[in-house]
Amino acid sequence: MDCMVTAPGVVWIIGAAGPSTHSHTLGKARNRPAPAIAPAAGTLDNAHMDIFKVFTLESAHRLPNVPPGHKCARLHGHSFQVEVHVSGTPGADTGWIMDFGELKAAFAPIHAQLDHHYLNEVPGLENPTSERLAMWIWERLKPAVPALSAIVIRETCTSGCRYQGPGD
Repeated sequence: MDCMVTAPGVVWIIGAAGPSTHSHTLGKARNRPAPAIAPAAGTLDNAHMDIFKVFTLESAHRLPNVPPGHKCARLHGHSFQVEVHVSGTPGADTGWIMDFGELKAAFAPIHAQLDHHYLNEVPGLENPTSERLAMWIWERLKPAVPALSAIVIRETCTSGCRYQGPGD
């Protein structure tokens, strides 16, 4: 005998006699007709969404402008997680905002410039804080990805920043 859950509380039991449904309430089963599954409400026509792709950068840096004795003044590294967010309305034919493959290709030159590099030596990142890294990435990615809506940098599991472009 096999079973399949199709909705909360509804289990299809497939046995020798064929399928039937059972609703479980407080551990007691009773026969009842299968529920009708309604189509998803709304369409993608007016849906404004945000997609994202996550990239990892293994990079070293030091922060030259912190107070004397600050631990971040010393050379250290991070496994930076970079989230690239793109906003828009899904296309009528494609059903997506942007092809994730195109987003990956647009980010590839930035990844190559930053991954396994000393960020302080990258022009424009002489003081490579998460905030400045997010802005630096935005400036280089926005021309290739006009619908870019945010760059999220996570330098540790619990610390990071979100940049949503220059203020108006």
